Amino acid sequence: MILDQPIKKWFVAKQGKDSNLKSFMKSISWRIVGTLDTMVISFFVTGQLVMAISIGSIEVVTKIILYYFHERAWESATKIEKDEPEKEFA
Repeated sequence: MILDQPIKKWFVAKQGKDSNLKSFMKSISWRIVGTLDTMVISFFVTGQLVMAISIGSIEVVTKIILYYFHERAWESATKIEKDEPEKEFA
């Protein structure tokens, strides 16, 4: 595909490292799954569709923000320092 490589650059900052955009897109896709799960569980607990949708819509925005910062913290914690020698495995 012609656009494959330019689009891929949006999602990878350096070789093997996730970009901020990729972390953000992952947070949105995961939040959709999590919100649907919350709505289904809320519906089973309350028996009210409106209440389940309300609960799911309240938590969706805060969870996206929390996941983004969580993902960035993990990316920072696992990056290799420039002065740190790379380990080679046989």
